[in-house]
Amino acid sequence: MFELDLRSRKPIYEQLVEKLKELIIHEVFKADAQLPSVRLLAKELTINPNTIQKAYRELEHQGYIYSVPGKGSFVAPQAITTNNEKVKKMKNDLIKLISEALYLGMNREDILSLIEAAEETVQGGNPNDQGN
Repeated sequence: MFELDLRSRKPIYEQLVEKLKELIIHEVFKADAQLPSVRLLAKELTINPNTIQKAYRELEHQGYIYSVPGKGSFVAPQAITTNNEKVKKMKNDLIKLISEALYLGMNREDILSLIEAAEETVQGGNPNDQGN
């Protein structure tokens, strides 16, 4: 499915959260799709099941997945993942990043082309094709 960098300074559960979010955002895992079980993923990635469980809890806290007792974890539909606080923070972060990009010499067209590339990846395009 994907690989984790065991030598990275970033904790394994954080890497797992990022990878799973990327797969959800790029619709590799569609809404209401069941995620691999904790045991299966732990075996596949050869990491402790508690690490997987911690990543799943974090994804659930962020609104990307939901769990059904006795059934497993599932991808949350997009409407549920729209968390007002998270969106508000993201907007503030984007304003800071765009302001810095403009300061460093990027023009409006460069930024708009990056937005278009991001839209394409979210709509099922290739996440590695970012129009550089």
